[in-house]
Amino acid sequence: MGLLFVETLPGPKVFKCKLCKVDSASQDEIVSKDFQGRVNVCLGPNEDRHLLSGLHTVNDVHCSSCQQILGWRYLLEEKNFYAAHRTKKKEKAYEESQKYKEGKYILEKAKVMKVG
Repeated sequence: MGLLFVETLPGPKVFKCKLCKVDSASQDEIVSKDFQGRVNVCLGPNEDRHLLSGLHTVNDVHCSSCQQILGWRYLLEEKNFYAAHRTKKKEKAYEESQKYKEGKYILEKAKVMKVG
């Protein structure tokens, strides 16, 4: 197993993995509607999941230190053209009313702690 490099986030308020206390996101990034940043996390495979708001394609967000699931990411709509079949593959919210969630990260309150 290789070395794990853990990044420490600057700022007074930081969200950490509740299990191992490694920084995961700063509050300034999470409050923003354009939150795209994350540190010390890795993403699981794409999967379709039935959530309260309907069917979505998501990835689980794991702590890179202890592998605890911290939440999930809604996938953006992507158009991949296959040379052989020339078909489009879309990974997205299946309902138009849920498109605003695409590309967003959800961190579960039970899995993270706010410090500061």
